[in-house]
Amino acid sequence: MLTNFLRLLLSRQIKPLYFDNNNTLRPDLSAPRKGIYVHIPFCQTLCRFCPYNKVVYDPKLAAEFVEALIAEIKSTQPFVGNHNDITSIYFGGGSPALVAPDLKHIINAIRSIYELNGDIGVELHPRDVTAQNIEYLKAAGVTMVSVGIQSFQKACLKALGRKDNPGCDKLQTLQAARFRAIDVDLIFGIPGQSVDDLVADFICAVSNGATQVSTYPFIDFSFANNDQKPLGATQKRQMLNALIASAQKYGYERSSVWTFARTGTPQYSSVTRDNFIGFGPSASSLLRDEFNINTFSVPEYIRAVKEGRSATTLTMHFNDRSRALFWLFWNAYNLNLSEKVYFELFGTPLKTMFAPELALARLLQLVVPTEYGYRLTKFGAYIFHLVEQAYTHNYIDKVWSTARSEAWPMHVDLY
Repeated sequence: MLTNFLRLLLSRQIKPLYFDNNNTLRPDLSAPRKGIYVHIPFCQTLCRFCPYNKVVYDPKLAAEFVEALIAEIKSTQPFVGNHNDITSIYFGGGSPALVAPDLKHIINAIRSIYELNGDIGVELHPRDVTAQNIEYLKAAGVTMVSVGIQSFQKACLKALGRKDNPGCDKLQTLQAARFRAIDVDLIFGIPGQSVDDLVADFICAVSNGATQVSTYPFIDFSFANNDQKPLGATQKRQMLNALIASAQKYGYERSSVWTFARTGTPQYSSVTRDNFIGFGPSASSLLRDEFNINTFSVPEYIRAVKEGRSATTLTMHFNDRSRALFWLFWNAYNLNLSEKVYFELFGTPLKTMFAPELALARLLQLVVPTEYGYRLTKFGAYIFHLVEQAYTHNYIDKVWSTARSEAWPMHVDLY
C-alpha cells in the first residue's frame, strides 16, 4: 500500500515499474560521478540472515569466475568513451577475501580502462581478517575495509545462525594496518537482542578502531531460511534512538540513515553513488537512463561472458522523472539533497522537478533547507527508515526472489 501511494505521489504514474529481459545490452558508460561495484559471490558458509547472492566457495569455480570477471570488465572498454573517470571501486559479496590473491589482477584490469580518483573498499567476513589477507589487500591498493561483525554477542549471533564469535582483536588488527576507513556492520532487531546488547556492540566497535559503524535492521526476506522473526517496529525504533545517542556521545556523526562515522574521517559506502557500473553475478549498474542487473547464476554468468554476451538479465528504463526520483531516494538515504549535484547530473534545478514535494516535506518537517540544498531532520530520517524497509520488502525482495529462481527472467512487474 505504501509503495503504491508513493509511486502515485512521486512518479505520477499509475502503471507499476517493471524490469524487462535484456542480455544484449550495449550501455552508455559516459555518465559522470560514477563508481564501480564488483560482486564476489563466494562464501565459506552461507549465513541464512544474509540476502545477498552467494554460493559455497569452490576453488575451480572461483578460478573460472575470476577469468570471466576480468573479461567482463575489459568488455566495457568500447563503451566508455572519453568519460573513463571513476570515484571509487567497491568489492562486495559474498566474501571477497576468498579471492584475495586475485584482487590485484582484477583492480589492474579496471585501472587499464578507468581512471580512479578515489578509494578502493572491500567487504570482509571476520574470519578473513588475517595477516596474509591484509598483505594481499595492501598490495592491491585497498584503502578501506568493511567487516560484517553483525554482533559481538554470542546469543545474537546464534539467533542469526552464525557460529563464529568475532572478538575486538579483529578490529585492532585492521587498525594497526592503517586503512583510511574501517567500517563495522551491526544488525539490530535480532530476536532476543536488547538495547544494552546493541549499545555494547557499538561501544566495542568504536573503541577498537572502527571509523564508521553501519547499522541495519534485521529484515526477513521471503527467500531466506530464517527460523526466527525480527523484533517489532517499536523495539527497532528504541534501538535506533539508542544508536543515535551513542554516536553523539562518542563523537560519531550520522552520515546516512543507518550509518555513523567518526567526525573528520572519510565515509565508507557501497553503491550509494550518483551512477555506478556493476561487475559480477547479481551486480547492478545505475546509468543515465537505465538500471541493469546481471544474472544471479554463477555458471550462467561465466558462460555468457565466455560467449561474448552481456551478463545483464534485467533492465529498467527510466524517464526523466523516475531517474531523478532514483537519485532523490539514495541521496535522502545519505540525508542530504545537494542542489548543485542535482543540477550537474540533470541540467535543471531540483525545485523545478520537485517543488510541491519539497514544500510538503518542509511543511511536515521532514527536511530543512541548508546552504547546499536540503537535509533530512531526525524525524525525516526515521520516516525514510520506514520507507526504505517497505522498499526492500516490496521491490528488492520480489526482484531478487525471481532472479534467484531464474537465470534469465523475461519480465518482473513491481508494485
